[in-house]
Amino acid sequence: MSDAVLDSRVMIRRGLIRSARDPEAFFTALALPVALMLLFVYVFGGAMSTGGEYVDYVVPGIILLCAGFGAGTTAVAVADDMTNGIVDRFRSMPIAAGSVIVGHVVASVARNAIATALVIGVALLIGWRPDAGVAEWAAAIGLLALFVLAISWLAATVGLLARSKDAANAFTMVLAFLPYVSTAFVPAHTLPTALRGFAEHQPMTPVIETLRGLWMGTSTTGQPLADQAWWALGWCALILVVSAVASARLFRRRTT
Repeated sequence: MSDAVLDSRVMIRRGLIRSARDPEAFFTALALPVALMLLFVYVFGGAMSTGGEYVDYVVPGIILLCAGFGAGTTAVAVADDMTNGIVDRFRSMPIAAGSVIVGHVVASVARNAIATALVIGVALLIGWRPDAGVAEWAAAIGLLALFVLAISWLAATVGLLARSKDAANAFTMVLAFLPYVSTAFVPAHTLPTALRGFAEHQPMTPVIETLRGLWMGTSTTGQPLADQAWWALGWCALILVVSAVASARLFRRRTT
């Protein structure tokens, strides 16, 4: 096993331990999406017209909202590492430089996996009934994993750009806002014209619609599931590649 892989394993373990030692942030990332789902389903759901049970409509958007909160935590953790001197200590050791960022990203994916499982479990308890078979579930899980990986790398890049934890924390607000201006909570045709075009073409909408199509067999945009899936995969791949390259360059620049 190469030294880079061993170093990455150590940094991944560090990231997971760090999450366990910050239960307040971890609990917030778990509890807030569940609270929002219950709020939308039981308070606003009766007024929503989506052509079926509102819980069936809203679950994909809540899951992406959950991923956004988790990625915000990653951005803050990276910014903290870059400003508290720990990276300088790592540089004095014979470790692979990229392992520091890999540790944050993999820990983010692990946290999001737990949060997503919790959201799905609560959704099933309150009446969510997906029609998906084994193949559809496997495709949905694969797309979610790719999306979370991409958004985690993006968060790590933001953490490298930010000069403080507060600046990185502002990124959470952006990610938390994007699902609201998509098809996560209402169909795009119900939005004002000025927002409709953005909602239909921003990155989160094809991911949400693909998940909704895989789980429930329906789409609110009128486009075939295959078209939505290609757009979702394309956006995720683009964000992942650009973020991975940018984070590598930023890390070298910040540590030189």
